[in-house]
Amino acid sequence: MSSRRKFIKTASMATAGMAVGNWSASAKSYNRIVGANSKVNLACIGIGNRGGEILNTLNDTGLANIVALCDIDMGAPHTQKNMEKFSGAKRFQDFREMLDKSGNEIEAVSVGVPDFSHFPITMMAMALGKHVYVEKPMARTFNEVELMMAGARKYSKVVTQMGNQGHSEANYFQFKAWKDAGIIKDVTAITAHMNSPRRWHGWDTSIKKFPAAEPVPSTLDWDDWLAAAQWHDYNHDYHLGQWRCWYDFGMGALGDWGAHILDTAHQFLELGLPNEVTSLKAEGHNDYFFPMSTTLLFRFPRRKNMPAVDITWYDGVNNIPAVPEGYGVSELDPNIPPTGTGKIQPAKLNPGKIIYSKELTFKGGSHGSTLSIIPEEKAKAMAAKLPVVPQSTSNHYANFLLACSGKEKTRSPFEIAGPLSQVFCLGVIAQRLNDRLLFDRETKRITNNHFADALLTGMPPRKGWEQYYKV
Repeated sequence: MSSRRKFIKTASMATAGMAVGNWSASAKSYNRIVGANSKVNLACIGIGNRGGEILNTLNDTGLANIVALCDIDMGAPHTQKNMEKFSGAKRFQDFREMLDKSGNEIEAVSVGVPDFSHFPITMMAMALGKHVYVEKPMARTFNEVELMMAGARKYSKVVTQMGNQGHSEANYFQFKAWKDAGIIKDVTAITAHMNSPRRWHGWDTSIKKFPAAEPVPSTLDWDDWLAAAQWHDYNHDYHLGQWRCWYDFGMGALGDWGAHILDTAHQFLELGLPNEVTSLKAEGHNDYFFPMSTTLLFRFPRRKNMPAVDITWYDGVNNIPAVPEGYGVSELDPNIPPTGTGKIQPAKLNPGKIIYSKELTFKGGSHGSTLSIIPEEKAKAMAAKLPVVPQSTSNHYANFLLACSGKEKTRSPFEIAGPLSQVFCLGVIAQRLNDRLLFDRETKRITNNHFADALLTGMPPRKGWEQYYKV
């Protein structure tokens, strides 16, 4: 691993090297309008596991024509089924080759690859005038997200959507309707929790080095898999979802689930970026992979006429937050007594949130799950005051494709999803350093820790990948 001094120096050089690039989409690419009865010509990058689910769900809308498939492991078992299903689509192992050779046939791309590879694919696609659907979180580092937002502003005719399914389901429309009607107001605190087992639970937290090199599978292009990331010798614990465990590749439980739990609160409460992030708990903290359990405190200042908000994030199997009386959870550990505040602590919670305002408390799940007012007696008293919640006109995938056709606007474009993703980037830095970070929302810099500030950018890209860091 690099020393902190070397890391700060190289990260600073990477930041200084970012400039305005000379890529530009052709007028033909920008001005191609999908006909009223036509499908969007879609290329899918990442076609196994989660990428394959995205491919199939986009196809199921009936609004896409799958013209190209791209995956760094096209011969693997997890990609074979989709290769056979979409046998008429062109096949590529390198997204750069695909966009170079078949770019004129492609109007939009889906990006269903590991977090650290979202960035270069998205930047190249936008620069070539391709609409982009990219999985959450948008990117692995704060600065990559910043550049993606800048790219979306520059290539303003490109449609962007971060994959965040709940942002087009009942939770999105309910939260907006309740906020507009004044039901949700004066929120001061949110508890967010995701306590399911994670891939790294059970690993040795006394780790002193990265895993040993193993033979690369014959079908896998490992160099392309790494993309702009610094070189790591192949090990199975980096591949097929295991990348999410490592600071160098993924964003842990927070990056995986944070958007599914906090997206509507972040947007409709206009939270923006926090001014402070503190690691309150990091059980099993080490320099390589994510803690066994984490508690993070995000502090957001006053916005307009809305009070400051504290969000406390809990992950880890045994890191269960306290919940208010009347929460309604039946699965309780009898060995955990109520606290002195009258709150009870359930043995297990499904992923979700508790939203505390000055007058009301709301309970909610993840993804598209709707909110309910607690306790039940209060919900009954409020029932007559609740507004009608409009129905969604399209799911998240159809919303993207309809936006490509000019029929709708995406609900999670980069301008909305970017700051949300950056919140999680800041949280991961606090996890990684197990420290308290002070963040200047105006300059977008961490002011009390030089190493943490360098992590906003991270290590520079590998040689040959620098061009994607120019807007």
